[in-house]
Amino acid sequence: MDSQLTTDGAALRLFFTDDVYLVNEPGVQHDGFGPTVDVEFEALPVQTPVADFKFLGNNKRNILILVNDEQNEVSDEAGRELLRKIVKSVNLTANDFALLNYAKYKGTGFKQLQDYFSCTLVFAFGVTPAALSLSGYPENSIVQEGAVRMIFSAELKALDQHPGGKKALWGSLQNLGL
Repeated sequence: MDSQLTTDGAALRLFFTDDVYLVNEPGVQHDGFGPTVDVEFEALPVQTPVADFKFLGNNKRNILILVNDEQNEVSDEAGRELLRKIVKSVNLTANDFALLNYAKYKGTGFKQLQDYFSCTLVFAFGVTPAALSLSGYPENSIVQEGAVRMIFSAELKALDQHPGGKKALWGSLQNLGL
């Protein structure tokens, strides 16, 4: 049986229809297929992925809850109590979500969070769309970013003191269908 390996340029062109460019590198021999192009690479800023996030919960339903509190792990007592009520109102347990304090990961974009947590739903308390490198969205409304539903709201301490904001958030939570 003949080998299926070929180095015939005409045969390879049948399978590889896109242009292929070879880059001259010191010590690398050019084999004669296709044009040779000298390429200079521009250094682009690279967003380094966060190796690991410290979060609470088990994220079994791929729901990400973001809080933003510089002084506390989650929030003050009133903020934590409000969050407990919110989570309970939509029938979630700590197994269902990942709770992350964004204040410890400022500059992390939505894509990085999405890649790490595989979230399908995001509650963002005190984290703006701009902080996540997203376009502006209204507060306390369900919005769609790709396949992910999101609700942006005020920081928990501020939300606890704002009855109108809590009422608007409650209306959105009822429409989630969890």
